[in-house]
Parts: sequence; structure tokens; C-alpha cells
Amino acid sequence: MTNLDTMRQPTHDGVLEAARKVAEILPATPLIPLEIGGAKVWVKAECLQPVGAFKIRGAWHRLSALTDDERASGVVAVSSGNHAQGVAWAARRLGIAATIVMPQDAPPIKLQRTREMGAAVVTYDRMTQNREEIAQGLAADKNAAYVHAFADPWVIEGQGSAGIEVLAQLQEQGAPPLTRILACCGGGGLSAGLALACPDAAIVPVEPEGWDDVCRSIEMGEIQSVGPSPSPTACDALQTFQTSPINFAVLKARCDHGLRVTEDEVRDAQRFAFANLRLVLEPGGAVALAAALAGKAKLDGTTVIILSGGNVDPNQFAKVISGA
Repeated sequence: MTNLDTMRQPTHDGVLEAARKVAEILPATPLIPLEIGGAKVWVKAECLQPVGAFKIRGAWHRLSALTDDERASGVVAVSSGNHAQGVAWAARRLGIAATIVMPQDAPPIKLQRTREMGAAVVTYDRMTQNREEIAQGLAADKNAAYVHAFADPWVIEGQGSAGIEVLAQLQEQGAPPLTRILACCGGGGLSAGLALACPDAAIVPVEPEGWDDVCRSIEMGEIQSVGPSPSPTACDALQTFQTSPINFAVLKARCDHGLRVTEDEVRDAQRFAFANLRLVLEPGGAVALAAALAGKAKLDGTTVIILSGGNVDPNQFAKVISGA
């Protein structure tokens, strides 16, 4: 399997390089001031990326670092939909063949958009099949680079580029120094990247109840799994069974706690974003906002909330907004 040196660790300098590369091809996403419970906060609208999520950052940093020989062999990735679209978008722009392993129950809109961008999609059963084994087998067969959704130094650095944008935008708006970032969290790629990007700020990962492997890992001081039968969640993008050592090494050093939100709190956040920000958020993209609205997160100082994804099924979103 062709691969980059995934034994290297992500670094702050790597995040700066990723931010430079991302800025060459994409405008900064908006940083919008907002009041929640009397506190002024800022929301970073990553849901407005071309693929509807921050995942485009890590995918671009990773794929653009491949050698010509590696690009010729193609890439394989695993994703419930947002990383899939990020990889497919970057692969199409760079002329690289991409195969994405996606769960059978991924939202149809994510499967459709991934295919529309030219990637081949291989589906699997999320609860009974090992997606890593499937993807690594495909990568070996194709001699392709495996682009992990979160356990990859380039991907982590790429996601951290959002933090570099935040720092610059806060300065432009004359805001006090950054105090904390509330980040939607699945495997921990975004949280780890932000921790590297913003070393003077607290990074608070937010997960849906039952899929709280990162929260448990931070609390226990070692990597924990969600177990064999996690509770159902609408947050398909955050259904990660456990984080990876490369992510946890950063999170353990930089995060003193994580937060959990309920399904009702997530729906409330989706409705709030639509009514007050005119933004469409998928459930997984709304969990950080949900923690703020539910009073679970400190909002003093200068707090930034990442709105991380907007790829939601229209019919399901209509039901959420109508309260059906």
C-alpha cells in the first residue's frame, strides 16, 4: 500500500502550512458574532464549505501532499459522508482516483454527492463489519494511499487550519484573545487540529450521548471505546467507536474535559441555527452549538463555536424544523 509516513506527529508548523495551502484555494468561512444567554460568542460556519463541512481542509492538505507516483495509484478513505465528500472533492481537483468506504445507512444525500464528485463508493454494515479492514484491504489491492478520516497527521493539521482562520478573524473584528473553542467531535481530528492551531485556548470536544469515546478517554486518561451497543443517534457524522493514539496524544495534553449533548438538545440547536443564523446544520454539525445553548459550556471570555457540517437529508431537516 502506498502511503505517506503516518508515523510522524502533527505539529503547529504543519497546521500553518495547511492553512496556507487551504487559503490558496478556498475563502475563509464566516466567523459570526452571536449572543447566547447574555454572552457574546462567535460561530465559525464550516457548514458553508464547498462540501458542506470542514473535512475539505484535511482532505486537501493530505491529498496535495501526495507524490506524483502516489497520486497515480489513487486513494482510499472511510467516511459516513463528510470526509468522503472532502476526499472526493480534492481528488477530482487533483486528478486522483478515489474509492470511499461508506456505511449502508449513511444519509442518501451524502452517498449521492460523493458519487457525483466522481468517487467510487463501497458500502458496509456499520454495526457488523470492520470498515478499517475493508478500506485497508482495498488500498492494498489498489496499491493506493489510505486517507484516514481522523487518525492521520496531515488530516489533523488540515482541520486545524480552521483555527488559524479563527485567530485572524477575531483580530480583524477587534475581539479579545481567544479563550476557548467548542468543537463537534467524532474521532478527534478537528479537536486535535484546533489544539495545535490555538495553543493558548481551551479546546472542548462535544459529542452526542452514547457516542462519547473522546469524553470517556479524556476522563479516564486512556483511550476508551463506546462499547458494542451504543445508543442510536441522528449524528451520523460522529459515530466513531474510539479515537486513535495520534489524536489522543494531542487531546490528552490539551483538553481537560469534553461535553455530551442529548438528541433533543441537538434538534434545538438545528432549529436555533436555522431561525437565528439562517444556516442549515446536520445533527453532527450542531452538537457544539447544542452544548452552548443547553448551558453545558462556559461562554465567558472569547468563545468560538464550530458549526461543522450542513449535509442533512431535506426531509429529516424539515421534520426537525417543524418539530414533527
